Amino acid sequence: METLEKKGKGSALLPFLLFIIIYLGAGLYFQAKGVEMAFYQFPSVTAMFIAVLLAFCMGKGSIDEKFAIFAKGAANENVLTMLMIFILAGAFSTVASAMGGVDSTVNLGLSVIPVHFLAAGVFVISAFMGTATGTSVGTISAIVPIAVGVADKGGLSLPLCVGACVGGAMFGDNLSMISDTTIAATRTQGCQLRDKFRVNFFIALPAALVTIVLLLILGRPETVVPMDELTFNIIKVLPYLAVLILALIGLNVFLVLVIGIFSAGIIGLALGDLTIATFAQSIYDGFTGMNEVFFLSLFCGGMSEMIAHNGGITWLIEKLSRMMKGNKSAQVGISALVSLADCATANNTVAIIVSGNVARDMSRQYKVDPRRTASLLDVFSCVFQGLIPWGAQLLAAASLTTVTSGVTMSPAEFLPYMWYCWILAVFGVLSIFIPYADGICRKDPWNWEYDVSESGVAAKKAAMDAAEKA
Repeated sequence: METLEKKGKGSALLPFLLFIIIYLGAGLYFQAKGVEMAFYQFPSVTAMFIAVLLAFCMGKGSIDEKFAIFAKGAANENVLTMLMIFILAGAFSTVASAMGGVDSTVNLGLSVIPVHFLAAGVFVISAFMGTATGTSVGTISAIVPIAVGVADKGGLSLPLCVGACVGGAMFGDNLSMISDTTIAATRTQGCQLRDKFRVNFFIALPAALVTIVLLLILGRPETVVPMDELTFNIIKVLPYLAVLILALIGLNVFLVLVIGIFSAGIIGLALGDLTIATFAQSIYDGFTGMNEVFFLSLFCGGMSEMIAHNGGITWLIEKLSRMMKGNKSAQVGISALVSLADCATANNTVAIIVSGNVARDMSRQYKVDPRRTASLLDVFSCVFQGLIPWGAQLLAAASLTTVTSGVTMSPAEFLPYMWYCWILAVFGVLSIFIPYADGICRKDPWNWEYDVSESGVAAKKAAMDAAEKA
């Protein structure tokens, strides 16, 4: 990639570090002072804006040239796709809530699932949908409003239920055959989707099972809130079912959310819960309710491009390369590489793409099976994507929670409840030093059959020629 050809420069990461210092530092400071909503005292968008200004002050070139680099990152297809998903998801959530869909869906769920199992149920549903659709953001957009209602009616911890939803979504993102991260990881390492899945499965499944057990034991409400009569209108549940089913069958996420918005609106109009004016206002309120995550993603996309252009990502790669001495240290280095790249870019797919080529060279040099490398890239990018407060997943979860419940939530407040991501990180590290997930790999830790690099192709051709002569 172009970023890998540039000379590494550690100072290029200063804007990112400044954002971390301001955003997390201010939040921790106000929290220590006992201020309510500590992490909202200094808005994250303002912190990111200051970091962007620092990025513009660094490097060579005119303001116009720097802005062109910033615009390239901000206008990246992945960034714009996320932005559109954010505002459409906000509109769907608001319209469905305004016509009474959340109450009906929650009451239906509570009438079927025992209260003690609701948190685990949210995780399983999110995991299933995330695996089937391959999108964690789409899963979070569809499930968080329901999780918020479940927490409210079931007397459960709101951050716990939302954390279970995000954790399940990251499980699906990590394992799904159609996930961008899976495709990027396997393509950069030259292995098959099914082979990477088989290795990845033995890391993700134990983490998911431990999470479910913890949710069943620790996710129970301290006191079960007495339920009133659980009345619901099944018709008002249909927009949520439509979104879930259409997403599961693979319909484009934009069409899914648009259909969800208008189906909820039509039902609301037909039942008298909405008027044309309130329907239109609900759509607009949903759009504006996502303004924080919208601006933060826009700024982050542009700043990440400037960091990469100035050599920040290359510097990280160069430093990590010097730390690798053998097979296991190479696996640790590859995991750290993609983790840091994800923290810097706030996009797990981009982090894998940025790290992929170098990770492939490292795995070939230190004889790490490419299926292992692909799995580690996907696992640790998903771990940190589900933990960084400036990532799309927690930002979307916080915004949707605020829109749905009216309770202002900071992304950082969900971190203690992201049990699946923390546990997945533990199992990911264990799989390096206790290779229990390597049972399906061949005895040869590096099989050139999977090497798509120039040297790998040459080695394969030479071996085939030798076999023909023999």
